[in-house]
Amino acid sequence: MDNVRLFLFFALALVLMFIWQAWDQYQTPKSGTPAAAVAPGATPTVPTAPPPSKDVPSAPRGATQPAQPTPDVQPTDKLPSAQQVTAETDTLRVVIDTLGGDLRGLFLPRYPVSADKPGEPFELMRESGAELFIAQSGLVGHEGSFPTHKVRFSIESTQYRLAAGQSELRIPLTWNAPSGVRYTKTYVLRRGSYLIDVEFRVENRNREPWRGYFYGQFQRTHTPSSGMFQAAPSYTGGAIYSPTEKYEKIPLDDMAKKPLKREVTGGWVAMLQHYFVASWLPGVDARSEFYTDVQGQRHILGFKSLKAVELAPGASGVLAAQLYAGPKEHRILKTLPEGMDLTVDYGWLTLISAPLFWLLDWLHRFIGNWGWAIIALTILIKLAFYPLSAASYKSMANMKKLQPRIQALKERYGDDRQKLNQAMMEMYKTEKINPLGGCLPIVIQIPVFIALYWVLLESVEMRQAPWIFWIRDLSAQDPFYVLPLVMGASMFLQQKLNPQPLDPIQARVFQIMPVFFTVFFLFFPAGLVLYWTVNNLLSIAQQWRINKVIGATSK
Repeated sequence: MDNVRLFLFFALALVLMFIWQAWDQYQTPKSGTPAAAVAPGATPTVPTAPPPSKDVPSAPRGATQPAQPTPDVQPTDKLPSAQQVTAETDTLRVVIDTLGGDLRGLFLPRYPVSADKPGEPFELMRESGAELFIAQSGLVGHEGSFPTHKVRFSIESTQYRLAAGQSELRIPLTWNAPSGVRYTKTYVLRRGSYLIDVEFRVENRNREPWRGYFYGQFQRTHTPSSGMFQAAPSYTGGAIYSPTEKYEKIPLDDMAKKPLKREVTGGWVAMLQHYFVASWLPGVDARSEFYTDVQGQRHILGFKSLKAVELAPGASGVLAAQLYAGPKEHRILKTLPEGMDLTVDYGWLTLISAPLFWLLDWLHRFIGNWGWAIIALTILIKLAFYPLSAASYKSMANMKKLQPRIQALKERYGDDRQKLNQAMMEMYKTEKINPLGGCLPIVIQIPVFIALYWVLLESVEMRQAPWIFWIRDLSAQDPFYVLPLVMGASMFLQQKLNPQPLDPIQARVFQIMPVFFTVFFLFFPAGLVLYWTVNNLLSIAQQWRINKVIGATSK
């Protein structure tokens, strides 16, 4: 029994170390189809086309078209910029640069930076600093000049805002190529939505046919963590989805080691971070090439169309794709293309975590408060495991009843471990007690605890969700450490109800464990501490009742 206790202790210690590593890292800063043609107008002034750049994808090669080389242009730490344009809806505030029409900034007004700063929206994208993250798009081809993210667009206004009663906001940028082709790049934002349509309207005023391809990509800087622990609680990096290979992570560190170049029909490419995701959605039937590249500290993940759009002289058409930039909220992701809901990454325990979140979400819809929903979920989990828990607690109660006899055997046989173990096993057999009965049911419940940990940590629905009184954010630590202290006290009381180890070293270890756990839980999300505390209190009530019943029957 002592060896089993020691094994259980180390198993729990490893679980807590895994969770602590995750929390330590968390605390460290960190489809278009061509449209019908419209008659072209007069040709305006023609600007000079920019030189090609290494971070612009090349057009797909046709049967008789060789690859077009691009010069080796190394990126600087600061992105070049032109005129900045801002646009705002009820869900998004974006910053667009006329140089390339890049999406250089994106804020989420419905998701404040923190609970104590409700007026400061979370910044998902930014164009500078250690966490540079931008979205780029453009058109490429084999002959002529194309509106890549290196051209300088023109725009009529620098301020756009969704007016009352208006459902759609359009931000058009124009560029006239030296060849005479006119391009209009339009961002389309809609009320209540985190989806952005990116459209390129092409007016072929040339005498030659036009042929081009759409591409969309993300650029993101990556600074390796300098923290003590390297395990990440919530994945930050790239991801792709295809109907054949399904969901795949593309870690930023791997982009230089294993460049991605894959032909896909449908699917999407995305950059993930805790609670939020940005994803290019080419279209369900779109044939694309997914690719990665690394330019200095900037990591690039994108797609380019493999099916060209062709326009006759004098014709016009539209090439488009969608960009999602917002929260990893389950109800929203379910409305997006297949696989987007997998960006809520519960890790290797998804099969347990996903049903747990479904149940927790159902309870929240019924109760209306995430804290009380966590308490209700804890009670339901406790009821589900009641037969196992009852068997475990009965075994521990019986073991506690045998403590005086075990102590007597230890005194009789002294250091003769073999005879002591034989005598103890004979006593267990006579009393019909399984020495493993108190441990194995607890070990079985450990995966449920870890799965719930990922649910509470990964679900944006829990972000800044209040419970009662001083707990204003269940995804953050208790600001006054009341819950961790209550949890530590409940764990200490629970140990007092269990049989104590005969070995003095093990006894001392088990005395220290409540302190050890309390220190760890000081920095855990309040929602997780709430779950553990309620679970402990229910366990104490159950153990006390079983001890009382067994004590009464033994008299």
